[in-house]
Amino acid sequence: MLSWDQTPSLQPMRCSRAWVEINSLALRHNVQQIKGLLAPHTDLMAVVKADAYGHGAVTVAQVALGAGASWLGVATVPEGIELRAAGIQAPILVMGAVNSREELEAIARWRLQPTLVMPKQALVFSEVLSSLAAARPAGVHLKLDTGMSRLGFPWAEAVEFVRFVRQLPHLRIVSLYSHLATADSADPSIMKQQQQRFTTAVWQLQAEQLRPPRLHLANSAASLSDRSLHYDMVRIGLALYGSYPASHLRSTVDLQTVMQVKARLTHLKDIQPGTGVSYGHQFVADHPMRLGVVGIGYADGVPRSLSNRLQVLVKGQLVRQVGAITMDQLMIDVTSIAGLQEGDIVTLLGQDGDHQITADDWAALGNTISWEILCGFKHRLPRIAIDRPLDLAVSTPYPGDFH
Repeated sequence: MLSWDQTPSLQPMRCSRAWVEINSLALRHNVQQIKGLLAPHTDLMAVVKADAYGHGAVTVAQVALGAGASWLGVATVPEGIELRAAGIQAPILVMGAVNSREELEAIARWRLQPTLVMPKQALVFSEVLSSLAAARPAGVHLKLDTGMSRLGFPWAEAVEFVRFVRQLPHLRIVSLYSHLATADSADPSIMKQQQQRFTTAVWQLQAEQLRPPRLHLANSAASLSDRSLHYDMVRIGLALYGSYPASHLRSTVDLQTVMQVKARLTHLKDIQPGTGVSYGHQFVADHPMRLGVVGIGYADGVPRSLSNRLQVLVKGQLVRQVGAITMDQLMIDVTSIAGLQEGDIVTLLGQDGDHQITADDWAALGNTISWEILCGFKHRLPRIAIDRPLDLAVSTPYPGDFH
């Protein structure tokens, strides 16, 4: 579990070679911005799986619920238990596959709500609840496959699936949902096809008086692109953290970046032309240079594949990263910046002065997606709560540790 340290002295930051800053005001802002797109009857589920995309699940959940979210979404049973153990009482949907009796027993004991994608799951969960002498029916969510080809019961057989689950004792159907495969695409044709399949299934259920009380289909991209996809609830992941699922959605709502990643200069050194830098000498200086060694590496979440391609921010200036990124450290070219000292702050993701580096920037360099970048920052980096865009208390080196 990653909580955010909120001590006034910011002691963890002062003692750390690298850390992640989480702006809770930006998180609240994003929830409220998305809530502004929704109809009054449409709930917002904050998706906090994967430790809230690396932001710290428990505290993100608390902030999001306080800002207007009413549901939480996780991928696994342990993720849900972590939230319950922290005292969070909001309804929690486990969106991933749950098959074993042990997991289903844990779901029942911790008052989580599972996703059911096949009749066998429903039957086993009902038996588990019977063996536990459950006092009340447990809420379950039925998922249809409308074109993602991952989890879900065939959409064309929704009537049979819902009818089967409804006749089982101890189960109460809370919702019917599906997941969109191409919601972030500028071409909406496949998304519309999935929506039509979902709508057809709902019509068929309605005709048989089997329609579940809650419908949900939209992820972040769908929520920003088409209000007809909102139904009774939207599931917000990436947008919660201030990133847009696609560039064409940037004009739909004002999102603020929640995460910044910073580290300290741990060493400064001058090198001469012809000097190789880091493992394999992937970079060789062709002129006199001043190098800064930064206390963060691929074990912390900086992809080694971005070696010699990254830029970082130092004193508001963009500088290049040079040489192979190593497990715990990387090197930057600070020749152009005067007056640097060990202990000065380097911004890897975030804003410094007039420049900003985002997860999208890293994703474009690495031919990946911003989701992967955000989830990659490891737990040995402390998460520090920052409640304003620029915290002057940490903008200068801390005394004693490096000088």
